[in-house]
Amino acid sequence: MIQAIKNLLGMGPKVDLGELINQGAIIVDVRSKGEYAGGHIKGSLNIPLDQLSENLKKFKSKEQAILTCCASGMRSASAKGILKSKGYTNVHNAGAWQNLKRYGK
Repeated sequence: MIQAIKNLLGMGPKVDLGELINQGAIIVDVRSKGEYAGGHIKGSLNIPLDQLSENLKKFKSKEQAILTCCASGMRSASAKGILKSKGYTNVHNAGAWQNLKRYGK
């Protein structure tokens, strides 16, 4: 049970975010449009958390790698949970969007 909660919050087994990005993972920034306009990862997709369920058609398949990010990691954890509940199998909480800058994005 504890491991399931950790996995949901993005605290499960570590993944290589850089490798996922190099392999074409989609970065989904779930901050508001205003926050996104203030700075974001180049090439990321901005879908505010409260609009995520209505925008699932923007994803090609339920197996593609998806990295969720936000300002601190809380909304991205929620986004991961939403996507997982909709059947997306390769979703990872990348935490704060600025953490992804180190991967050249």
